[in-house]
Formats: sequence, structure tokens, C-alpha cells
Amino acid sequence: MAVPAPVVILLAAGASSRMRGADKLLEPVAGGPLIAVQAGKALRAGLEVIVTLAPDRPAREAALRGLPVRIVHVERAAEGIAASIRAGVAAAPEGAAVMILLADLPDIEASDLRHLADLHRADPAAILRATAEGGRPGHPILFPADLRGDLCRLQGDVGARDLLRREGGRLRLVPLAGSRAVTDLDTPEDWAHWRRDGDK
Repeated sequence: MAVPAPVVILLAAGASSRMRGADKLLEPVAGGPLIAVQAGKALRAGLEVIVTLAPDRPAREAALRGLPVRIVHVERAAEGIAASIRAGVAAAPEGAAVMILLADLPDIEASDLRHLADLHRADPAAILRATAEGGRPGHPILFPADLRGDLCRLQGDVGARDLLRREGGRLRLVPLAGSRAVTDLDTPEDWAHWRRDGDK
């Protein structure tokens, strides 16, 4: 029996609180706002995409207009990342694994997401976590379908850290090229440095 493709849950309900009034998910990257570029990468990987959004961020939703993604509003987004994960997982098709992708990882490529999806088909019971080339753990993280109930019980702003620790025997680290699994940009200085180093 074929293993269903994982569903990408693009976490985009954060407040960009360290951007001093700007919205990092609307920063221009590769000709478009980051949130739309990230969703486009997941779509090019051939995967269904769910985007979690806070209801008070209409500009983010507008940036996704025209893309075949499912938008899920996170009413309790201020609680932290767990609320976004719960909302996204609850909206995913029954029986599908979920690939949790942070929206502020601009160096992630569609090929990275496709690679994780292929690995999942070969080993559907494994938790797959992307790492930097040197082994530093990052994102995305692909959780098998049987852990969706655990993801729906997460609380607070620590994500699935405890779940990953508990299920460590199933964890498989997947190195991606360079540091793209760990390059998240939270401040204006982060963005300036990233653009300067990459001539973006």
C-alpha cells in the first residue's frame, strides 16, 4: 500500500516581535514576500500546504492570494508555536504525516522538502529532522501520522521539543546543504546580514 505524501504545515502566525514594527514574513525574497515564496517552494515540491495565520495579519493572507494553499486561522496565536502546530495538524487530511516548516527559513529549497518526503515514503515510521551540514538540528521536521495526536496536545511556546525527546529512538537527522535548515531571520540586523552575505 502506497504511503500518503506528507502535508506541509507552514507556521506563519508569529508576531515578528523582534522586527521593530516590520513584518519579516512580508520581506521581499526572490521577487515576492517571504511567506508566499515559502508556500511556493512547498507547492513545487508537490505537497499539499496548510498555512497557519493569526487573524490580525491580513497582509500575510493577502500575500498568499492566488496560491492553492489552505489557510487556517489560529485564534490563540499569542500562546506560542504550539497553538499554530495544533491548528495546522487538526486541519491536515486524516492519516497523513505532517511536515512542520517555519516560514522564516528563506534558504530552504523545494528540493529539500521533496527529499524529506521521499525519505518518509521509504521509512514512514521515522521522525525526520533537517539539520545544517554540520549536524545542528533545524527545520523542517516531519512527524509520522501516528504522532498527530501528540502534536495536537502541545502547549506553550516550546514546540515539539519534549515529544522529540520522548520519541528519540525514531528520530532520523537529515543534513541539508550549508546552513539553510537553521537560517531563521528574526531581526532587521539578521535580514541585513543575510542579504549582504548572499548578495540578495
